[in-house]
Amino acid sequence: MARPIPHIVWKRDRLRVLDQRELPRRIVYVDCRTPREVAKAIKDMALRGAPLIGCAAAFGMALAARRRSVRALDAAAEVLVKSRPTAVNLAHAVSAMRELARSTPPAGLPERLARAAERYYRDDLSFNRRMGVLGAALLPRGAVVITHCNAGALATSGIGTALGVIREAFRQGRVAHVYADETRPYLQGSRLTLWELMQEGIPCTLITDSMAAHLMKVQRIDAVIVGSDRIAANGDVCNKIGTYGLAIVARHHRVPFYAVAPTTTFDPGTADGSGIPIEERSAKEVLELSGIPIAPVGARARHFAFDVTPARLVTAIVTEKGVIRPVNAARVKRLLG
Repeated sequence: MARPIPHIVWKRDRLRVLDQRELPRRIVYVDCRTPREVAKAIKDMALRGAPLIGCAAAFGMALAARRRSVRALDAAAEVLVKSRPTAVNLAHAVSAMRELARSTPPAGLPERLARAAERYYRDDLSFNRRMGVLGAALLPRGAVVITHCNAGALATSGIGTALGVIREAFRQGRVAHVYADETRPYLQGSRLTLWELMQEGIPCTLITDSMAAHLMKVQRIDAVIVGSDRIAANGDVCNKIGTYGLAIVARHHRVPFYAVAPTTTFDPGTADGSGIPIEERSAKEVLELSGIPIAPVGARARHFAFDVTPARLVTAIVTEKGVIRPVNAARVKRLLG
């Protein structure tokens, strides 16, 4: 498996992040020296992906700890949690860092929270490796798969959830070809997923989001593999907009639908998907493409960033603790312990 892409680098006095808005045209890094700058990078999509947002938030709290004040940490936590509402990993990381701060003398805050943020990052990397192995075992040899959005190294600490499975499966000879949805309107599939797959020499082809149904009809597809931004207690999976429709199509064509996510993505306090807040972003991101208008002047648009796939449409959820199959509340509860 290839070395992780250096897209998030902790420098003790700042967090350096690869600006994913610029990919694949150019490599540009943004330095975040305060929690507010980390929050802005998250909100503005310079970095994205639920596990990576969690890692960045942990480092944002470590930056706040340099002031050696619990009050400064509380203020940082509020700013960070508000940056994006749907991905639960962000709140999970912030909560863990606040809890640690409460039992730490002010003088020890910078060092202890920096070590904790580094550990959070390393843990996510370890989770990705484990999920890759568990998920690859679900696929037949020579599988042809479809993935949606970007759940790769760029969305995590460095290997990926859905793409982590694909990477490991390709290494084992279990994946022969990957079809990547372009993922409108932000084009994470065409800009980011194709970039990652091509870097590693994994055979891949880009398709429009609306092409998946036809593809399943006219050729063999062995699995759909996606990541997740939040999973409810009953196994409902929240992911990038378009995932729900892909799951419906997969069920119709009897194609297994797999979600891959660490246990930090689960939200046991939310009974089902109806309780997950769905971020609605600026309509401008739908009405324009790279700043160029693609709709008539004065047109209106809706931009839901995520949707929820009901647990009944999910064949299995792959986590670092094991595979949930079938997907239901009892199985989720048992795995989370």
